[in-house]
Amino acid sequence: MKVTLLGTGDAIGTPKIGCSCPRCTYARETGTMRLRTSLLLENRGHHVLIDSSPDLRQQLLLHGSPSIDAVIWTHGHYDHFMGYGEFYRVQHLPPVYAAPPVLSYCGGIFGFLSFERHPVEPYSAVSLFGMTITLILVNHPPAYCCGVIVSSGTNRIGYTGDTRAQIPEQSIELLNGVDLLFVDALAPDGYKGSKHMNYPEAIAFAEAREPGEFRCVHMSHAIAWDLPCIGLDGECFILP
Repeated sequence: MKVTLLGTGDAIGTPKIGCSCPRCTYARETGTMRLRTSLLLENRGHHVLIDSSPDLRQQLLLHGSPSIDAVIWTHGHYDHFMGYGEFYRVQHLPPVYAAPPVLSYCGGIFGFLSFERHPVEPYSAVSLFGMTITLILVNHPPAYCCGVIVSSGTNRIGYTGDTRAQIPEQSIELLNGVDLLFVDALAPDGYKGSKHMNYPEAIAFAEAREPGEFRCVHMSHAIAWDLPCIGLDGECFILP
């Protein structure tokens, strides 16, 4: 199984439009970007997206224009699902898997498109192309939001989705000991929000899960480019 970070940014992305902070200046001068967060899973010749970001067209073009076989939506915020419209007249519309409230809301936005909709209850497994997908509840008030566990053979990947550190114990147990973990880290130290973790909180959350390896994602332009364990757009991981 191959996992590619198509994007590692927050809803705004980096560089932020009109911003001249050091992080955005560096991004413009070097061509470095944080597109909106999305993961591409490849297994047995098939491709599955975790979230369809507004940058989806650019992301797919940058990574060889793969045909997408299925999409998983974690929640109904713009930066996590609105890119689905980019499939229109490009390829067969891929089926979408999501928790019922998420599928109902996001599917309503795309009511003009006819595509397969598969409601998946949290903590129940779905098999896709040799991978087992399990949605887990997280804590991103007031949105109904899920993280994702992906299993393939003996390997497990965890993705927290947008969340605070305080998530259900059942979700914690499933994230513990994963081989690869992606964790929400919106802002630097000092940020105190009710919807996301800051960088130190994300590091502490990830280390407590004792994964084989982890990366921070969903990062704003306030996050420095040289911090340990931050994900980079285009970074790939191969799990046997």
